[in-house]
Amino acid sequence: MTYTTPQHSISRPLRGIVVPMVTPLRTPDALDVEGVERLVEHLVEGGVHGLFILGTTGEGPLLGHDLQRDLIDRTARAVAGRMPLLVGVTHTSLTESVRLAAYAAEAGADAVVLAPPCYFPMDQTELLRYVDSFAGAVTLPVVLYNMPALTKVTYEPTTVRRLMESDRIIGIRDSSGDMRYVHELMTLARGRADWCVLIGPETLTAEAVMFGAHGGVNGGANLYPKLLVHLYEAAAAADHQRVRELHDRVLQLGRAIYIPGRLGESIRNLKAALATRGICADAMTAPFDVPPTATTQDRLAALSFDR
Repeated sequence: MTYTTPQHSISRPLRGIVVPMVTPLRTPDALDVEGVERLVEHLVEGGVHGLFILGTTGEGPLLGHDLQRDLIDRTARAVAGRMPLLVGVTHTSLTESVRLAAYAAEAGADAVVLAPPCYFPMDQTELLRYVDSFAGAVTLPVVLYNMPALTKVTYEPTTVRRLMESDRIIGIRDSSGDMRYVHELMTLARGRADWCVLIGPETLTAEAVMFGAHGGVNGGANLYPKLLVHLYEAAAAADHQRVRELHDRVLQLGRAIYIPGRLGESIRNLKAALATRGICADAMTAPFDVPPTATTQDRLAALSFDR
């Protein structure tokens, strides 16, 4: 580690668009260093409210330990305290998650993000004990990450209610796509003024924010940060006409990028679009390190939502 940036004072509750940043790669196991710098500047200029690295969109669980740490260092250096930096530390090993959280803290991150460990089945009692152990071993605030499609474990509302008793845990990001669950989370959030509920799918962001969620962690914001920022602002202001206009654009963006049931291809499409705009290289790590089709590249190149 070669750089420590001054930490940004993370707001509570955290609000706005927190971008789940893609990991710019030159090869499947080497960073596109200049691409990291250009992407961070692109997002800063787009007015986003925070960055989240080493999540699903960032291929976090597939990256080697050295590459993860290199990304943390270089992103912290590029952000330089201009906005909150959240780092995904999910691992099948609690020890490794704690170690990565300690590294993120030393590098200058503002919070860590924790999904349930995958592979072994886990009940809610075990999950609660796991998160309590993690939160007690780290120094940074913790945001929970509910991603049951990949982890096969859900942070049930009763578990979230219990975890809200810890001041160190400051919110939850939900990518289940289940709005009934999101409404339960928002009901719980009324009991703690500094607790945030952030929504993953951008197609649900406006609806969730208008009902009380605090923002979105939206992959499409990598490409069009202003579009998602404006959508969030319109939803927070209950400007229904503006929300409808922007939501239509978000739907169009989603149709161009996301392939249902094919997460790797969806991330690859997002990177291909960023490469088309000269922001970063489009390499992916294994097993997704294959080029996008020419048809996909043409479709993505035709998108334009900056205004």
